[in-house]
Amino acid sequence: MKFCSECGNQIKQAIPKGDNRLRHICTHCDIIHYQNPKIVAGTLPVFNGKILLCRRAIEPRLGFWTLPAGFMENQETTTEAAIRETLEEAEAAVELEGLYTIINVPQIDQVHIFFRARLINEHYGAGEETLETKLFAPEEIPWNEISFPTVFQTLQHYIADHPLDHFPVHVKDIIR
Repeated sequence: MKFCSECGNQIKQAIPKGDNRLRHICTHCDIIHYQNPKIVAGTLPVFNGKILLCRRAIEPRLGFWTLPAGFMENQETTTEAAIRETLEEAEAAVELEGLYTIINVPQIDQVHIFFRARLINEHYGAGEETLETKLFAPEEIPWNEISFPTVFQTLQHYIADHPLDHFPVHVKDIIR
């Protein structure tokens, strides 16, 4: 950030009084421009024991398989974002069954939140950011083609929890 979005003047980085982190501060109007982590919300959609995955049509990780997820929008709840992203990426309507994983990725300033979900019907397809979608039995998951560590960990938790029919919320950190 180089210029203030309020007045257009240059900004500087400094630690404001009473704070402990470098912030972008306008040299003219003294407004502090806070930058906070982005939330990625998505689902782990299941239909008849199979998991719906999407093959990415965009970078990063073009061509790799992922769970339907994306950045949360302003004026939106995490559940609304997860349902919207599933509809946009997989053309699938889901009913959420509960919060499942919260994975912090501080080096890229993101928090990934996945909800367990049930496909309302067998209708699904490929949205604009998806090359294809497919239902995978747990033993068919293409582990070497999974897009992101957060998706990999969420799938691993589900594979371990499903036989027990017990789905606790998993909170993890991925720190590199």
